[in-house]
Amino acid sequence: MTVEEQQRHTARELDPNNDLPVIAPSQTFETVSEQISSIVLKRKTPPAWWWVFGVGMLLLLSFVVSVSYLVTKGVGIWGVQIPVAWGFAITNFVWWIGIGHAGTLISAILLLLRQSWRNSINRFAEAMTIFAVACAGMFPLLHLGRPWLFYWLLPYPNTMTVQPQFRSPLVWDVFAVSTYATVSVLFWYLGMVPDLGTLRDRSTNRLQYGFYGMLALGWRGSSRHWRMQQSASLLLAGLATPLVLSVHTVVSFDFTIAILPGWHSTIFPPYFVAGAIYSGFAMVLALCIPIRAVYGLKNLITERHLNNCAKLMLATGLILAYTYLIEPFTSWYSGNGFEMYTVHNRAVGPQSWTYWLVLLLNVFIPQSLWFPKIRVNPKWLFLISLDILIGMWVERYMIIITSLDRDFLPSSWANFVATGWDNSTLYGSVGLFIVLFVLFIRFLPMISMSEVRELLPFSKPDGGTEK
Repeated sequence: MTVEEQQRHTARELDPNNDLPVIAPSQTFETVSEQISSIVLKRKTPPAWWWVFGVGMLLLLSFVVSVSYLVTKGVGIWGVQIPVAWGFAITNFVWWIGIGHAGTLISAILLLLRQSWRNSINRFAEAMTIFAVACAGMFPLLHLGRPWLFYWLLPYPNTMTVQPQFRSPLVWDVFAVSTYATVSVLFWYLGMVPDLGTLRDRSTNRLQYGFYGMLALGWRGSSRHWRMQQSASLLLAGLATPLVLSVHTVVSFDFTIAILPGWHSTIFPPYFVAGAIYSGFAMVLALCIPIRAVYGLKNLITERHLNNCAKLMLATGLILAYTYLIEPFTSWYSGNGFEMYTVHNRAVGPQSWTYWLVLLLNVFIPQSLWFPKIRVNPKWLFLISLDILIGMWVERYMIIITSLDRDFLPSSWANFVATGWDNSTLYGSVGLFIVLFVLFIRFLPMISMSEVRELLPFSKPDGGTEK
């Protein structure tokens, strides 16, 4: 049996319904380690990296200016006003925290389910989670108006024994997001320790050796080290799995606990979780497709990974489409005139463009993923992923704005108009994410060498095959 036949045999054993290989045939322990580590240690930084980094820095600069002006002047520089007291800040928060969910799903849930196709994409998906959560966590604090007093939300020891209002969803967000971020960072770093040991051993100068040696925590690859690392990874995966459901459920409670038409609905928790995973997988594809093209990683991130991510994105998109369908039905069935008006306002009101754009980008265009040729076509997948990311942001905007701009009293009605500072804060957060991510792929292994090597059971380090 040739190496290619053995690889396809292994792929069929892992997934009998998918004949695409997990990684390209002819890969060995040495070629995998060399290809991934050389990106960090040896290869010249490609021009595309510098272009993306430059754009990210420009956007990040606009974010710094916007936040500085916000702290100086207050949230009045945004378009928020009564009755629309929530605007871009909470929209961005829900959008970013949702994007991070695919990283936890790929890292934790698929690990527990022993889906080995995750091995080539889990590392940068985990990094994506951390950076998205970092972007998300800033917006509730900026929305406070006095972000330097954020510690009032924490139950810290104080003389007056004044504790946070634990019935406030803002406090729930603090605990949910901080827990999610802590577990995600631990899971990401722990899985990277074996690869940091590889980078240390392959370092070409003392600076690299010292930097990666410090991060590797004395990793030597002994059986005891592997046993402890794998046990800890499974433990953290078990902790992270319920977080996928709980974190965005808590975020949905920001809306559902309000007695407000359009928000007060029991369908919001599964609705938000499905939408979070949907946008998260869209971001995974939007990142991995350019990466595999620029760095020549098509032998590691194969068509199978694109196909499986597209299938999961299609499945969660169908769940989301069901919630879009059932939401007007429940409003009609409730007999509540205010609920029915909210649905009518979303469809034909002054912000109706958001409703129809959401249906186009999140429901109709992704139906093309039913076709296998689309699911393995990088160009189409990239465009569809961008459509979904835009559509999911518009959906969060629609949920917030169209439920607030029409109050119970017509005299209180007012349309929300975003200012330039709203837009610069949104685009600036995208710049922060871009800068953090491109720095990650430049200085740390973006693909797990140790886990990809597990997909080579028939290969020896010298490239031969075992009998």
